[in-house]
Amino acid sequence: MATITKRGNSYRIKVSCGYSTNGKQVVQTRTWKPTPGMTERQIKKELERQAVMFEEECRKGQIVATVKFETFAEQWFDEYAKINLRHTSFERMKQLTQRVYPAIGHLRLDKINGRHIQQFVNDLFLNGQNQRTGEPLSRKTVVHHLSFISDVFSYAVKMDMLCDNPCRRVTVPKAEVKEKNIYTIDEIAHIFELLDGEEVPVKFRVFFKLAVYSGFRRGEMLGLEWKDIDFENNVISVRRTSNYTADKGIYTDTTKTKKSQRSQKFPQYVMDMLKELRAEQDMERERLGDKWVETDRLFIKWDGRPMHNNTPYFWFTEFCEKNNVPFRDIHSLRHLHASLLINAGVDVVAVSGDLGHSQVSTTSNIYCHMFQEAQARTSNAIAEALSFDNKKKGELNRSAPQ
Repeated sequence: MATITKRGNSYRIKVSCGYSTNGKQVVQTRTWKPTPGMTERQIKKELERQAVMFEEECRKGQIVATVKFETFAEQWFDEYAKINLRHTSFERMKQLTQRVYPAIGHLRLDKINGRHIQQFVNDLFLNGQNQRTGEPLSRKTVVHHLSFISDVFSYAVKMDMLCDNPCRRVTVPKAEVKEKNIYTIDEIAHIFELLDGEEVPVKFRVFFKLAVYSGFRRGEMLGLEWKDIDFENNVISVRRTSNYTADKGIYTDTTKTKKSQRSQKFPQYVMDMLKELRAEQDMERERLGDKWVETDRLFIKWDGRPMHNNTPYFWFTEFCEKNNVPFRDIHSLRHLHASLLINAGVDVVAVSGDLGHSQVSTTSNIYCHMFQEAQARTSNAIAEALSFDNKKKGELNRSAPQ
């Protein structure tokens, strides 16, 4: 509520607008001076109207805290993100600041509007490049930048520093839907044959074959421990992930979502591979003695410590180059797993559960085209099965008098 104080021939209207990031109360003031000749009654009535108008302006966010976006975003990282986000998400958000801060970091929160953010998003979409590959940024990456900005503004609204999040008026341009670059059945059969070669380490043969059979994410694969393997019932359970950041090194984290914690049944062939891997580890443990580091992980370094997250990628890159095989990134093996399920007629709910997606809509959005193709094949199959009806109609037409 506004506070009114008389100061000589004028009046000061004061309104509290919440608190700044350092905990200090943010106060906005306005001075109003009566027009000469106004009666006391007229002054009182107009003063009340001015106070209401000023409060309304503050409530709508026309007058807010004056902190700069970069300053407040860093406060958001400390007060919210560090506590509530997974470390991998926190680090990804930190990386996004490299593009966000130069664009809007110097602007005050109350001066940033939807147009500022829309221009930033459009520029990323049209001119943004991946610093590592030099390729244009994907639409997904652009969305991540917008989500980060929106999260910061949402926090400002929650802290009563703003009454509106300008990101809700921003639109990310649509991009051409690209076909997922995955291996064909013939290509993966050839890769499996090459993986069975004597020179291929057991851990890598198991890693890449299991990746196709399971559809597990890379972090989920590397987070598997022997206690997660039920050899009696041929079941493997995902309970954690193994991740890496420059500041923390290799560390264990929770799964991406709660639904990512799941159990899957596998054919005996897969379980036999795992038994071979465990037997090799047992031999290495005995050979190294005190040098062995016990972690219970399936995929490890030479001394038992968890395998680095980039190791499978670099090994597979060299493997494909050496054997003249087209290289697809490791995540494409997860897409291949999903496509095999969809082509086999498995419904979207079951596919979503198998992949550990938090929502079925995530699965249907990612694999929309594959489901449509599968549905088209189903329709064709029905048409083929009922072709006798068309033949019957054709015979009737031929026998009809001309």
